[in-house]
Amino acid sequence: MPKLYSSAFIIKILLKHGFVFISQKGSHAKYRKIGTQTLTVIIPTPRKEIPYGTFKSILKQSKLNEEDF
Repeated sequence: MPKLYSSAFIIKILLKHGFVFISQKGSHAKYRKIGTQTLTVIIPTPRKEIPYGTFKSILKQSKLNEEDF
């Protein structure tokens, strides 16, 4: 079983990689990184454990690797 991360930990890693908080609607926060291409990531907050499928979707949106976590 893969390790499950909390939303707070995922946000901490995103901030470390240059993402900034944009807005929040209900329980979903939006983070964005502007560079050669604009990346937008939606994080369900606050959660103690993010399901693995949702985590993989966050990785895909942010263009980060699992090793970054």
